[in-house]
Amino acid sequence: MFSGLFRPPKRDLEAGALLAVDVETTGLKPGVHELVSIGWVPINDRVIDLSGAGYCVLSGAHVGDSATVHGVTDDDVARHGIPSAEALQKFLKALESRKLLAHFAQMETGFLGALHKKVFGKTWRVRDEEVVDTMTLERRRMERMGTYPRGEDLRLARVRARHGLPDYGNHNALTDALACAELYLALTVGKAREPSSM
Repeated sequence: MFSGLFRPPKRDLEAGALLAVDVETTGLKPGVHELVSIGWVPINDRVIDLSGAGYCVLSGAHVGDSATVHGVTDDDVARHGIPSAEALQKFLKALESRKLLAHFAQMETGFLGALHKKVFGKTWRVRDEEVVDTMTLERRRMERMGTYPRGEDLRLARVRARHGLPDYGNHNALTDALACAELYLALTVGKAREPSSM
């Protein structure tokens, strides 16, 4: 995922500890578009821990038309938003000792990295082995079965439907983080150890 000479320092990871993460944004390009909300749900030894779930709307985001996708309005931002630095600190605390789990993790690492740079002045990166991507897991599963998926085949809702998981409807960072956590458990049922990441 990351090239060049830079190698981020290793973190001490707890076995079986992951943090399912989702972000909602005003577009697809970190550094160009804005981060609107972050949601996360921990997994401990293949058990989803809703008591550790978290959700933040970031103050100062200009939502505009993107509200039609994620449902967070400019009014929500004004009333419920918290400063970027506070939201980032909450997320980083939740991530301590855990692998990051996401569906198309490049989105989460890109936007969270851009936020880290904005808040702390340096880019936040995670090592490849510290990231588990359910989209990659599903693509590999389908390829092993001789099916070569198109982009739409790998969307979170469509993958969940293939595995018999319920439809949660519209995008929300916390709901999508939970949806990703459930999908991860469905994809890894019966596996003795956690599969490798991207």
